[in-house]
Amino acid sequence: MPAPPVPAAAPLDASYDWHVLLAAPLGSLLKDAAVPVHEVLVFRDEAPAASALDQAECYALNDKPPRFLARQPEEYLLCYVHDRLARVETTVRIPSTEAAQVFADACGLWMKKASGQLADGCSGSDEGIAFSGRLEVEADQAETLLTVRLEPFASPDK
Repeated sequence: MPAPPVPAAAPLDASYDWHVLLAAPLGSLLKDAAVPVHEVLVFRDEAPAASALDQAECYALNDKPPRFLARQPEEYLLCYVHDRLARVETTVRIPSTEAAQVFADACGLWMKKASGQLADGCSGSDEGIAFSGRLEVEADQAETLLTVRLEPFASPDK
């Protein structure tokens, strides 16, 4: 008698798509933000800034950020340069036993439509937006931080 078929993995819910993180289109003006925000302090190294994004003013939502990877983000930042949205960054905590699989599932979904590469993280571009994700194990190793950054895509030939 043949072995029963292995059930297909459940489809990932919509919160695995990084597009849910865009509270506003990149490049949109802070004054036009459709969601209430408050400024947050971001501490940086004393080294000279490498780019304008290093001097961005970052804001957090007054309300809960969108669910991402079926979790509530620990951190969700909207960063503006010259009052235009230039970066969205979010971090979620994942139990270390699940982190590699969650990251692989999410990255697989993101890379289906994107051009890019898998390296130490997951990065690519889609619809004029560059995305990058990375895992960072917490000191106690019980949880892993998964951080995703979205920025306007800059073609390497420019």
